[in-house]
Amino acid sequence: MKKIAIVFAIVLGIQIGAKAQSNFGEKISEKGAISTTDLAKKMDGKEQVKAKVTGVVESVCKVKGCWMKVKLEDGSSMRVTFKDYGFFVPKDIDGKTVVFEGLAQVKTTSVGQLKHYAQDAGKSQEDIEKITEPEKAITFVANGVIVK
Repeated sequence: MKKIAIVFAIVLGIQIGAKAQSNFGEKISEKGAISTTDLAKKMDGKEQVKAKVTGVVESVCKVKGCWMKVKLEDGSSMRVTFKDYGFFVPKDIDGKTVVFEGLAQVKTTSVGQLKHYAQDAGKSQEDIEKITEPEKAITFVANGVIVK
C-alpha cells in the first residue's frame, strides 16, 4: 500500500509540474527573453523589431482569447495578437507572466478596431462610446506564447 501511495504521489507531482507552463502557437523557449522595458528601448526610432519578450498579462480577449494586453513599465499596455489568427491563449490568464516571440511594431489602431477590442474585452457601451481617437502604440504579433 505504501508503494502505491508513493507512485501516486510521483505521478501527481509530474502532472502538476507539466501544467506549470503551457505553450501556444509555435514552440518557443524562455531563453533570451527581454523585459517590456527593454523592448521599448530596443524599439526607439524603429518601426519594427523581432524580439522575445516577457511580461505580465493585463487582460485577454474574453470572446476567444485572440489577443492579450501586456503591462508596460510606464503604466500603459501593449496589445499582443497571434500570427495569422492561428492560435489563441486561455481567457483566464490575467495577471500571469508570459513569454512571447515575434514582431513588435509601431502601429496606429483605428477607432473602429479599438471599439471592437473594447467590446471583446467586455467593456460597457458607455466606455466603448468614449473611444474617439485612433491610438499609436507598440503592438506585437506573436508566433508563440508560453504561459507560466
